[in-house]
Amino acid sequence: MGRIIVAPHAGFCFGVKRAINIAEKVSKENNGQKVWSIGPLIHNPQEVERLRKEGVEVLDSEDKLSRGDTVIIRSHGIPPEKEQELIERGLKVVDATCPYVKAVHQAVERLVEEGYYVVILGEKNHPEVIGTLGYLKKAGGDGLVVESKEDLEKVRHVEKVGVVAQTTQNEQFFKEAVGEIALWAKEVKVINTICNATSERQEDVYELAPKVDLMLIVGGKNSGNTRRLYQISCSLNLRSYHVETAQEIEKEWFVGVETVGITAGASTPDWITEEVRRRVEEILNESFDDR
Repeated sequence: MGRIIVAPHAGFCFGVKRAINIAEKVSKENNGQKVWSIGPLIHNPQEVERLRKEGVEVLDSEDKLSRGDTVIIRSHGIPPEKEQELIERGLKVVDATCPYVKAVHQAVERLVEEGYYVVILGEKNHPEVIGTLGYLKKAGGDGLVVESKEDLEKVRHVEKVGVVAQTTQNEQFFKEAVGEIALWAKEVKVINTICNATSERQEDVYELAPKVDLMLIVGGKNSGNTRRLYQISCSLNLRSYHVETAQEIEKEWFVGVETVGITAGASTPDWITEEVRRRVEEILNESFDDR
């Protein structure tokens, strides 16, 4: 019989749980009337689909909105001007932005106030970063998003730099980028906005991936924090796989495998991780019976 180790911090973080609880509560209070979320509430297609069946629909076109409709701001947040626009249209706006994301917005505003050029370490097209840029603009600040070390070239002329990070940023990249900036900027202020949940999940992978024969990372392919867990895992264990559901698991992966590590991104519900664990158990049992 093979051994399966599930990482201690796998799955939903505080901000995701909070957003889902808010959405479910609003849906019940609306007595069957449709509730809209501005983009997927969280980055997990299966959980978003479950919520859709409970009456929380992802808004794909604002033409569908009518005055008095309820809209939920997703966990990643949105730019402040967008929120204001929704309110002015007469919509009931429910804010499910993660408090850790709100802390990034506040950090950016503070850095602008103190005269820093703001560097946001994150993915340029990620909704959380787009929302944060909106707060940078509202504060009247100047700055840019740094996704790779190459992007840092654009900051070399700046002497006073303030740094924040997307809450799900890779800690290693954060350290490298901050170290690079410190080499030329005369003054650097760093506000580490990577949330604890991200750090814990990344540390789990650093600990677990080298110790097992095969590593499974469970979560949405559109989830930035899950993709980063997978990237870290690949650097430590070549037999690493990123799956959204148990259906994606292939028996061939487990040839000669005795120990399997499983972790899940911060937007992955426990029920999906458990389905993956059960499927792995079945495959390992079958392979050991065949020996």
